[in-house]
Amino acid sequence: MKRAIALLLAAAVSTGAVAATDPRILPTKLEPAWQAKARAVFKQAIEIPSVHNRGQVPAVAKLLAAQFRAAGIPNSDIHFMPYEALPGDHTEALIVRWRSPHATKKPMLILGHMDVVEAKRSDWKYDPFQFREEGGYFYGRGTSDMKNGDVATTMAAVKLMSEGFKPDRDIIFFYSGDEETRGVGATLGSTKWRNLTDSEFGLNADGGCPSYDEQFRSLGCGISMAEKTFQTYFLTTHNPGGHSSRPRPDNAIYDLADALEKVRSYRFQPMQNEVTRAYFAERAKQEGNSRLGQEIRAWLANPNDGAAADAIEANPLEVGITRTRCVATMLSGGHADNALPQSATATVNCRIFPGVEPAKIQAELQKLVGPKVEVKPDPEFIGVPTPASPLRPDVVAAVTNAVHKVIDPQMDVFPEMSTGASDGSFFRAQGIPVYDVDGSWGISPIDERAHGLDERIPVRAFYDDVVYWEMIYKALAG
Repeated sequence: MKRAIALLLAAAVSTGAVAATDPRILPTKLEPAWQAKARAVFKQAIEIPSVHNRGQVPAVAKLLAAQFRAAGIPNSDIHFMPYEALPGDHTEALIVRWRSPHATKKPMLILGHMDVVEAKRSDWKYDPFQFREEGGYFYGRGTSDMKNGDVATTMAAVKLMSEGFKPDRDIIFFYSGDEETRGVGATLGSTKWRNLTDSEFGLNADGGCPSYDEQFRSLGCGISMAEKTFQTYFLTTHNPGGHSSRPRPDNAIYDLADALEKVRSYRFQPMQNEVTRAYFAERAKQEGNSRLGQEIRAWLANPNDGAAADAIEANPLEVGITRTRCVATMLSGGHADNALPQSATATVNCRIFPGVEPAKIQAELQKLVGPKVEVKPDPEFIGVPTPASPLRPDVVAAVTNAVHKVIDPQMDVFPEMSTGASDGSFFRAQGIPVYDVDGSWGISPIDERAHGLDERIPVRAFYDDVVYWEMIYKALAG
């Protein structure tokens, strides 16, 4: 998942707050013995290159399963679920059920993924699949996206089991093996394997909540309760072509370029839902009387005020939150340098506002670019619209309490809509509300390295995450 949240940097700066204490140097509440245990599992997880087509995801599944098994979960409640993510790419999901001896509520689902994005040794300062601790950070591919969440959710449960904690509802752990590619595991987990995953709601560790700016001021904790629908479209033009020495008045590449210019400047209808209204209400308070704060209040008062929505979207921190957005990401065209192009194709990736059908966006794009351009969805992945998860007071209260007691007693907690997509969207589509609530934190923008070079997480943030998840389990299943 794209883990970046809509950080409140502008709001933090506008308050004029003095620089705070560097959170990386504060002590963690995780006991030293459990620090050592969690670190050892984290190291093993990072050093498994669970990348698409390497066949190493099952090794991560075995590592996590071993922790649950050692804590007392019987083999009958540990399920290894092999599947094919892409042709020839065999991977695996892990489903573990921590049973309650006296369940009084429906189960709670914990979500994560074990696969990571490829990392080349030649690009990194050090081997991306060698776990390193340096300067208050853990380094390695997956340290922030998202083996930190996999290990923290696992070790928090293991720690509670060792202390004799008995949940009053079953807690189901679902770790997929292809979130970074096609999400087949989450599709299966929410449908075919529903007998193993059926839950009242889900908590997704693939989405960091708290964050700080470079002056160590709190940027708040956004609980993502909605995700945009991921959908790619191919825009293609066709032409008879010919010899390059005799140009035609029409040209497949030029026609495509004209279409892309229309896409670049087009703005879809602004939209609001319960989650984005709550998010922008919080943003308006934090912005005060700034220009952005005024625009937000104007749009909240009148959702049809397109100019106000445009002004909000012009702020780099709010891009993609007011509407559907589409952007060209790849190009191909022509077949020889001395021949007129017979076809040209652009890949346009759209992040569609929750509840809007991809077919509607396809039709809107087709009308925009005109009859010379064919607009077709990616046949290998048809997005499914997902509703926003309802605001659950128990989840918000649990997260707020854990954040305040473990990470920062002054940190604001608020709902938000993710502009990215995760496994949570597949479960939302099947009626299980999901909330992105991981407790790991970082310093923005210097720690935003997921999918990038020298990925890392503050050492304290990883340890804090274990304690945070302990509190979440106790609050929602205790």
